[in-house]
Amino acid sequence: MPTIQLLLDSVPDAPALDTAVSRALLDAVAAGTQPETLRLYRPDDVLAFSSLDAGSAGFAAAADAARAAGFAPALRLAGGRAAVFHTETLAFAWAIPNPELRDGIAARFAAAADWIAAALRRLGVDARVGDVPGEYCPGAHSVNAGGRRKLMGVGQRVIRGAAHVGGVIVVCGSARVRTVLTPVYRALALPFDPASAGAVEDERPGITRADVSDALLAELRARGYTPTPAPPDTFPALRARAAALAPRFHVPAVKKGVGLDSSTFPLEKLTNPTRPLS
Repeated sequence: MPTIQLLLDSVPDAPALDTAVSRALLDAVAAGTQPETLRLYRPDDVLAFSSLDAGSAGFAAAADAARAAGFAPALRLAGGRAAVFHTETLAFAWAIPNPELRDGIAARFAAAADWIAAALRRLGVDARVGDVPGEYCPGAHSVNAGGRRKLMGVGQRVIRGAAHVGGVIVVCGSARVRTVLTPVYRALALPFDPASAGAVEDERPGITRADVSDALLAELRARGYTPTPAPPDTFPALRARAAALAPRFHVPAVKKGVGLDSSTFPLEKLTNPTRPLS
């Protein structure tokens, strides 16, 4: 059975640094200094924007709307559109060795969505793969409840030597998702139906983040993986490497009515390949 290293750590009160840890992990797996690794962790209240969002004329207003609702804006590894991470969600970041830059993208999307849907079905949720009308950051590999409400979005970032598959499962607090995304999507001039945003708890009252995490790991084992805790020095080393990467994911104040340019963000964020968060 293949072994997968498991990390359960997060970086509180530093959303750009927390994202940078996942980037540092991706770099380490690509370099062969870390094995295939899955992060399962509790994020802070973060509005995760893509470079595409940051390039829009409404980005400054969208970032302001996120801050006004108590969410720190940050950039993420994958593409797509704005998505919500908060303290009642479960975030995941899976770094997978991948010798060919473009091989396996569709298969990884399908595998991740199927894994999460199957795990949620273990909890009694009618979890299905696919988008629902009006969902935020729409994509074919979203996981929804009964074809009605989105529960999970997933995205990819591919670099030479490894791929990042990451996203967020809304365990509780769907009202918070609706509250912050309504003004954010309005500012970005993007369609969003608040009724399309759900949470696992809406389907199975009393479900906790620990229940979902346990179901995800049980489903991994059923699929032949052996999740193994990372050595205790792994996360501190990744966090140290991430410190130099964090500015790439920080969202500074920008003038209203203008979008992203190379003087505001590192040019890498505009040119490196990303995949949607769906």
